[in-house]
Amino acid sequence: MLVVHANVVNMVSASWDGLNYSHRQLQSKEPNVATSTSLIMQASFCVLPSRELLVVTSQKGIQIYESDGSIMVYWHALDTPETPTAQAVFARGISAVRDNYICVGVSSGSILVFDIPSKGSNITLSEVLEEHKESVTDMASECSGSQECIADMVSADDGGNLCVWKAGEEFQILNKIPGFDMTCSSVKLWKGTIAAGYGTGQIRLYEAVTGILHVEINAHARWIYSLDIAPFAGLLLSAAEDSLVRVWHMSLTPETNSVEVAHLHNECVTDTQICGARFCDDDGCAFAVTGYDLSEIIRYTQT
Repeated sequence: MLVVHANVVNMVSASWDGLNYSHRQLQSKEPNVATSTSLIMQASFCVLPSRELLVVTSQKGIQIYESDGSIMVYWHALDTPETPTAQAVFARGISAVRDNYICVGVSSGSILVFDIPSKGSNITLSEVLEEHKESVTDMASECSGSQECIADMVSADDGGNLCVWKAGEEFQILNKIPGFDMTCSSVKLWKGTIAAGYGTGQIRLYEAVTGILHVEINAHARWIYSLDIAPFAGLLLSAAEDSLVRVWHMSLTPETNSVEVAHLHNECVTDTQICGARFCDDDGCAFAVTGYDLSEIIRYTQT
């Protein structure tokens, strides 16, 4: 599990029962600079069939490490203007796609597609996708493991717009789902269904390829910061500034092309604006949360 604070990534590994854990820190780096003060925007483990990498995005660029953080194998600098502008520059939104791609969004709205070799540091920028007109907020690849799903990735932006992609030597745009001028802060893709969380506190479930809206939930009273899916169980986790973490169950009925959602559980982290939440396993047996100005990770286990 990864938790970001300022220019440091905290890497935490825990046993299944949560009783034993290890912790280490990774400082943001830049070439030819001893210590970077650049704020880290996001960090994510990217699991490809041939290797696992740690991707860190910041205001200065994109850092790709071996999964334990020991070696930086690639650095991509962002284009920063020589004179300050009103538009902030940063990278945000990370997704491992198919066998050999890692995609990263940037504040200009572009998505950078990196081709990852099975070993070594010969990583190349293979394509730049230019569909978004506003800053990319999040991206996700199909997490069910199904080879039957047409869509491989979904990306979201500050205007709430969603782009659905088919991966390949050249990525193809399959669908654009318009936003409502409200940020889509977190997005997931499961069995061809998009789960999108918004600044309004709403969750919307769309069919990825057609853009049909299946479900709209008034899930939280404030900004949703994090969604996660336990793909084996069909569980959806949502966490927001209203101090609540909620667990939902999603069921798909292919015969009628319908999606149903049921609320299963919620936890309240009192007086905490929750800014991150993740399932600890693919079955959704446990999840962990943290919040602003909170020096702890709180872990909940299903009993």
